[in-house]
Amino acid sequence: MEYFLQQLINGVTLGSIYGLIAIGYTMVYGIIGMINFAHGEVFMIGSFIALTTFLLLVAAGMTFLPIVLLLMIVVAMLFTALWGWSIERIAYRPLRGSFRLAPLITAIGMSIFLQNFVQVSQGARVKPLPPQIQGAVNVMPGVQISFMQITIIVVTLVLMTVFSLLIARTPLGRQQRACEQDSKMAALLGVNVDRTISLTFVMGASLAAVAGTMYLLYYGVIDFYIGFLAGVKAFTAAVLGGIGSLPGAMLGGLAIGLIETFWSGYFSVEYKDVAAFSILAIVLIFMPSGLLGRPEVEKV
Repeated sequence: MEYFLQQLINGVTLGSIYGLIAIGYTMVYGIIGMINFAHGEVFMIGSFIALTTFLLLVAAGMTFLPIVLLLMIVVAMLFTALWGWSIERIAYRPLRGSFRLAPLITAIGMSIFLQNFVQVSQGARVKPLPPQIQGAVNVMPGVQISFMQITIIVVTLVLMTVFSLLIARTPLGRQQRACEQDSKMAALLGVNVDRTISLTFVMGASLAAVAGTMYLLYYGVIDFYIGFLAGVKAFTAAVLGGIGSLPGAMLGGLAIGLIETFWSGYFSVEYKDVAAFSILAIVLIFMPSGLLGRPEVEKV
């Protein structure tokens, strides 16, 4: 029982990171109906910016950890938001009226460009970071949750709540929902569709930056390739939860994280990815829209 609870805590922590990345996928798809395959690389860039910010702050003599961590997150969010905005302007907006395969190809090209850009500028070697948030709380004998895990779970819950309220109760959220339903009609009613889509990319990139920072602090090592696998897992989580649904993205992220953790703990770690994708396939056979997704309605 103790082992099960420990793996549950580990799975929720990993799933929280996947969920934050998956929200970016599902927000973009919900509005323009396209998958931003460069989103995983935005997550990777966020982790590198967070590491660079940490090193600069430490070199400048700042050692108060809460302020350092807060600045890491804020700076990473600002820079990755700029990357998200640039991806939308370069890879998506010029091709929005084109056939659906063109933006997909451009997004994959952007993903490869960002990967190689970081590889050339930062080097191919892994970048380590010593543990910054140490200590743990004993939940029960044989089961503990680290302060880092608590931080990740709390940050995820706060951001999920804030973004859900933003989309449900603010003018920007109403504009996003209007564009999701019918962008042409929204434009006729005075909604700035281009601005709304750009802000959606910015919001998704900001969440990916937080996920990248949490990943860096949790695992303590990053490289230029972490965005690919994390992006695939997060996209899988978005599809599993129901792409287009924010709660579904988080639920899918938690599901993928739990599947990987429990499979690694009780079976062979080499097949944890096979288990995650197999369960995705099984769910989609019986629930094509995902766990919380809505069937797509054809507009006529």
